[in-house]
Amino acid sequence: MRCRAPRDVACASTAVARASGEADAGAAAPSTFLVGIAWFFAHQLIGVGNDVIMKFTGANLGVAQVVFLRFLFATLTMVPVMLAGGKESWKTDRVPLHVARSALLAGGIFLYVKGLTIAPIAVVTTLNFTIPLFTLVLASIVLKEKVDSTRWLGTLVGFAGVTVVMQPWGAAFNPMWLVVLLSAVMFASLDVLNKVFVGKESFWAMIFYTAFFTTCIAAYPALTSWVAPTMSQLGLMAILGAGANGLLYCLLKSFNLVDASALAPFRYTELMLSATVGFLLFGEVPASSTLLGALIIIPSTLYVVWKENQKSA
Repeated sequence: MRCRAPRDVACASTAVARASGEADAGAAAPSTFLVGIAWFFAHQLIGVGNDVIMKFTGANLGVAQVVFLRFLFATLTMVPVMLAGGKESWKTDRVPLHVARSALLAGGIFLYVKGLTIAPIAVVTTLNFTIPLFTLVLASIVLKEKVDSTRWLGTLVGFAGVTVVMQPWGAAFNPMWLVVLLSAVMFASLDVLNKVFVGKESFWAMIFYTAFFTTCIAAYPALTSWVAPTMSQLGLMAILGAGANGLLYCLLKSFNLVDASALAPFRYTELMLSATVGFLLFGEVPASSTLLGALIIIPSTLYVVWKENQKSA
């Protein structure tokens, strides 16, 4: 899964940078930017590594079991962090919010893992880039946000890129790939829910309780189709769970050093990483339609994100 750090983290880092003075900023800004980009690339590498583990294990253990074990180990690896934070870190008065977030996350990850088992990693990554487009549509409907005509145009262009990737008119069309788009809708719904409650819960509490309740939600479907995992598979699941938290940590570190809008263009290097890993490990050669669709989807989502940042500034 791909999560965002709270917007106030980026704003705080910007304020600190401005307060440091022009002389220091001129010397430190380039190195700070590079360190922030390095953290962001680390987040992408972990994300692609997680995708590889989920694609590999999902074919043998079953999707529900992968989701359950992923979040079980994510919860367990968060326990030391919560203990270090003391009693305050465990406090929450938003259990219904955590359950709602966890339900969306469980559904989104389930469909995402399912997509990884039936589609090339490059295709799943490309279709996952549509999350900002679905977020815009849902925010306009649920939150009644005003969307100007240019952002609607960017969204329509982005969805045109989706049709190029999916090729519903061609003989190679696989309707099962639609599960990836449905996962993007659920992740976008999660983003909209986060917009409503942003700043009303500590970051670590949200991470821990979301992982915990997602584990609870995924437990029953996982147990009904349980396959005894090998020790190597359990080891991969432990890495996956720790990697999920490590991914968020790297993303938070990058947002703490570099403004989120400056990082947006670098997000799409993940497609190159995914295509390379898919070719080396699974022999997947990206189709020309996938690359062409990415060339349409990426600029349109960049434009939508840029307009969103302008609106929020």
